[in-house]
Amino acid sequence: MVAVIHQSKHIRIALNYNEHKVKNGQADCLEAGYYPVGPEHLNFHQKLRRLELLAELNQRTKHNCLHVSLNFDPSERLSDERLREIAAVYLEKIGFAGQPYLLYKHEDAGHPHLHMVTTNIKSDGKAIRMNYLGRDKSEPARKEIEKMFGLVVADKHQKRQVFQVKPVNAAKVFYGKTETKQAINNVLVKVLQQYKYASLPELNAVLRPYNIVADRGEESSRIFKHSGLVYRVLDEQGNKVGVPVKASLFFAKPTLKFLTEKFEANKLAKDDPKAKLRLKNVIDLYLLNGGKTLHGLVGHLKTKGIDMVLRHNEQGVLYGVTYVDHYSKCVFNGSLLGKGYSANAIRERCSYNGADEGQIQNGRMAKLARDGQGTQGKTREDRPRILAAVDDGHQGPGLVGTLLDTGGTAEVMDWELKRAKKKKKKVRMSM
Repeated sequence: MVAVIHQSKHIRIALNYNEHKVKNGQADCLEAGYYPVGPEHLNFHQKLRRLELLAELNQRTKHNCLHVSLNFDPSERLSDERLREIAAVYLEKIGFAGQPYLLYKHEDAGHPHLHMVTTNIKSDGKAIRMNYLGRDKSEPARKEIEKMFGLVVADKHQKRQVFQVKPVNAAKVFYGKTETKQAINNVLVKVLQQYKYASLPELNAVLRPYNIVADRGEESSRIFKHSGLVYRVLDEQGNKVGVPVKASLFFAKPTLKFLTEKFEANKLAKDDPKAKLRLKNVIDLYLLNGGKTLHGLVGHLKTKGIDMVLRHNEQGVLYGVTYVDHYSKCVFNGSLLGKGYSANAIRERCSYNGADEGQIQNGRMAKLARDGQGTQGKTREDRPRILAAVDDGHQGPGLVGTLLDTGGTAEVMDWELKRAKKKKKKVRMSM
């Protein structure tokens, strides 16, 4: 068994996620623990109100919602009654005994798993501490439950599958194939709360893999002038299709005003040296030996849980890059990550040249070789281009041939020797 813990301050969102699964036939509500009646006699608002009444007793606690999933081995076929017992024992061992909770059995994955939603605010208004809950209480409880109920012991491989670094667990939105508003909402619920983005382009870099974009419209449009925001569905080519949905129509109200506040908060939250260092190290290690392509870098980063979103202009020239780290949940624009990780720098570090650009660079190399200037080009930009040509394996004199060209070297040395030396002034002493 593998337990995954999520803490938040939005009980409604966690409950709505599970109730939507029930509505679509992908889950069942097995238990309403410490509710006056069973789950079959409760509607959504009654389930929610029981938890909210407790949460309202303590306004100081930042996180008042606990959302846990218990994942079992695919070979295990557990009855509903046994699942109820396991959930009750687990909550008791992590310190949530007597707290009202809702238990859901999900059937939308390749392995059986449960979801539990509860609150850490007790009837006396005191909060159950959730610091290091996974390490100190959940992990020991998991091991005890495996022995108690004879469950398959979770090995490292199973843990990696559950905790695998990947985008949020939300289905892609295809216009005409899913209920547009609800499908967009499922993605927004996960992305808006989990990821650290500091601008609208950075947010769209996370939303793009799910065929969604947050759109302000053209500058001359009515939406843009009134600081409005809509969410639209994209096809596989990135074209906007279908009818836009206003941000104010979603439950979380992800309007431009809401996002602007998130941008400011996320600027500090994602300024994590460890997150930046990890991302830089992954890029630098791949490009260490040279001779790598941009396409290869994109594929390598994806294996490390990082999406590299490239932006091209109408001529197909790369002008921007954004990194989405699904491990740290941070989104970094290339230029803000560092000069060596911007679009131009990455293009130089990789063997990535357009047809015209490659011809220009080859022409410069040939001219440098003929003139014997070595690295004494007219501009500083010529120096990295020479090194790039060597890494690309171009035939010809190259950097070594240029440096060994005695004609060019002699000219430079003659010029150096012809420079007039400054005469030292003699100091005369008066009598």
